[in-house]
Amino acid sequence: MTATLGTTSTTKTPDLGPAVELVSKEEGHRQPLAPEFVSAEDFSPLEVAYDFGRVRREDIEAGPKNIWRYKKLLPVPSNVEEIPNTEPGATRLIRADRLAKELGLKRVWVKDDTGNPTHSFKDRVVAVALAAAREFGFEVLACPSTGNLANATAAAAARAGWRSVVLIPKTLERAKILTTAVYDGDLIAVDGNYDDVNRLATELAAEHPKWAFVNVNVRPYYSEGSKTLAFEVAEQLGWRIPPQIVVPIASGSQLTKVDKGFRELGQLGLVDASPYKVFGAQATGCSPVSAAFRAGHDVVQPVKPDTIARSLAIGNPADGPYVLDIVNRTGGAIEDVSDEEVVEGIRLLARTEGIFTETAGGVTVATAKKLVETGKLDPDAETVLLITGDGLKTLDAVENHVGPKAILPPSAAAVNEALGY
Repeated sequence: MTATLGTTSTTKTPDLGPAVELVSKEEGHRQPLAPEFVSAEDFSPLEVAYDFGRVRREDIEAGPKNIWRYKKLLPVPSNVEEIPNTEPGATRLIRADRLAKELGLKRVWVKDDTGNPTHSFKDRVVAVALAAAREFGFEVLACPSTGNLANATAAAAARAGWRSVVLIPKTLERAKILTTAVYDGDLIAVDGNYDDVNRLATELAAEHPKWAFVNVNVRPYYSEGSKTLAFEVAEQLGWRIPPQIVVPIASGSQLTKVDKGFRELGQLGLVDASPYKVFGAQATGCSPVSAAFRAGHDVVQPVKPDTIARSLAIGNPADGPYVLDIVNRTGGAIEDVSDEEVVEGIRLLARTEGIFTETAGGVTVATAKKLVETGKLDPDAETVLLITGDGLKTLDAVENHVGPKAILPPSAAAVNEALGY
């Protein structure tokens, strides 16, 4: 097994801001910054280690209204905001009182990441991956994707003037296929599920040294982009960490980096290092991490996905074991919900707060409801729900559940009668 898939040579020392090296997640082996994702020493995932120096709230608050206000906390060049990019981030944090009442919670905040350039949180991670890939001398931006990442990669490459190569399962939602193809990159539909597509991407990364697969050979940098969700939530709450947060689980990377972001803010003194609990949300049709949590296991058994929540349909989640570690360490929990509950979660958020989320958000809302009902979420503790994608991407999930209340002639009398007036 090699830890250097897709490595490309560079004649300069990469400018990756405060990032100083890579460290293996299992045994802490350290190595220089490079486009590598697995430690050759212990074969565990690599992540970025930093020397942050002094970081002040006022410096962050004076920064641009996007994720680059946190560039001193990310593995990106010091001039990252000056290079053409999609400028993701700075999305809404909404106080959701009507949803809170429906869920039986005292205070709920919804982090609405549908406002990103391609309408999902994936714009964050891709922007960081592209910035790092440029420093390492790559020339093509690529990815295997369940949909949102495909959109974000194709758009970011177009904005940067790069070629893109995007691999997707052929069964992906039609809307996500179209909203990737429109950027005119190389979109390849594969006859298989996401795990098949991911294996193919790993093989191609080894064959094409100039291709930066954002979630393969530059994965350590890509995944750091999810920390910006934690940074924004804390800043928008007045520089404090919420006591409870519910995060959807696909590969598990987002949950692990939200936790890392909160911990870094505490270590730097940007927030009080107060305790918090992290909760994970999965769809029952692809719930290997939830099943492992329920069984008390520290390993995750792969499954074959079968759920409408395709953006979470990763049957062999790379960061599953680390999700279990974090949830157990923080005193949280992981639950899963049926496809019927997912649809109701989508509709509940829409009718209470006017936010139309894709199926992943339906999983988050429905799981929060289940966590309250099972006594795992504290109803009196302030809770943040991460809504990571727009409902316009997964219209097929609700098309048989919503529609006109009536079809009537153009008559006021007919309308009044139908409405009971």
